[in-house]
Amino acid sequence: MEVAASTTPTWSWWGRHSTLPSFPRKTSFLRLHPRFPNFTGLGAACGSRRSSEVNVSPWDDKPFEMLLNGKRVYFDEQDVVTFLDPPNELVPLDPSSYNPAAYLWKKIEDIPEERRHRLLLLLKPRLVSIAWQIAGSRYEDSKLVKKSASQLFANSNKDDVMLEYYNCRTTGGPMPLSWINSYRKAIFSCTDGKAYGRLIGGSILAPFADSFAPLYFALRDIKEVMPTEQPCDLAYEFGDGLFDVKEFPQGFPKPVKHPYPFNDQLVIYIHLIGPGVCIGQAWQEGTKIEQVPRKLCSEILMVKDYRSL
Repeated sequence: MEVAASTTPTWSWWGRHSTLPSFPRKTSFLRLHPRFPNFTGLGAACGSRRSSEVNVSPWDDKPFEMLLNGKRVYFDEQDVVTFLDPPNELVPLDPSSYNPAAYLWKKIEDIPEERRHRLLLLLKPRLVSIAWQIAGSRYEDSKLVKKSASQLFANSNKDDVMLEYYNCRTTGGPMPLSWINSYRKAIFSCTDGKAYGRLIGGSILAPFADSFAPLYFALRDIKEVMPTEQPCDLAYEFGDGLFDVKEFPQGFPKPVKHPYPFNDQLVIYIHLIGPGVCIGQAWQEGTKIEQVPRKLCSEILMVKDYRSL
C-alpha cells in the first residue's frame, strides 16, 4: 500500500540530556529504532550512531530482538503500542500534518498476518479505547475510508460463501457474562448477498451454552454510532436472534431467541483500524423508547484468526 508522506508524523525529542538517555525497551522502538528514516531528532541520532559503530545498514535489522530472558520481541507490534501510547519525550511537531488513522493502519499492515493476534495481549483496554478514538480521523481521508479490513466485505462475487473467525478481547462486561472478556466471533456471507455472524463463548462451558444461545447477529451498513453520533464502518445488530438465514456454515446451530442482555436491542458498532483488525463498541439501545442507551462493556478488540483458515 502506498502511503503519502503526509501520513507520517514528524517527531522531536524535547529532552535536556547532553548524552543519549536509556529508555524502557517497550517505548523505544518507534523513535529509537533506525528502521524508520522519516523520524528525526533522537531516533535519527541513534540510527546514525549505530550504523557507524557496526558498519551495517539500518535496513538490515531483523524484525525482532531477543531479550536477556530469551523472549523474542517483535518491532512491528511494538511500533503500534508506542504509537498509541507515546512517551512524553515523543512529541508531534505538527499533529495536523498527518492522519493518525492512516499511520495506524500502515503500522498494522506492516505486521505479518500470522502475528497480528499478538495485539490482543499487547494492547491494554486503555490503548484499545485510544485506537477507537484515533480511528475517527479515518473518515476524513476518502482513500483510507474505502479500504476494507476483511476479504469478506471486499468480495464482490456474491456466489461465494465466505467464513472468517476473529479472536476478541475486552474488559468491563457484566458479571454474568464474564466470558465476554475473551471470546471468538464468526462472520459468514450467504449467496443472497447478506452477511451474518455469531459470538462464540471462550469458557469451557461454551459448547453447551452455544447450543442454547448461539448469539447470531446481522451485519448492517450503518455509518453512525447512534448513541454518540460518531462515524463508523458498519454495525452488528442482534435483534431477537431469530434471523431467517438461508445457509449456515457446517456445524453451526439453528438460531434461537436471544437471552438478556442480547435481546435488549444490542448493537455493536465497528471501526476498521487495519487489515484483519477492528474495534467494536457494544450498546444496549433498549427495546423501550424511553430507555437511555448504555454501553455493555469497554471497547472490543477483534483480530482475524488466520490460523483457523
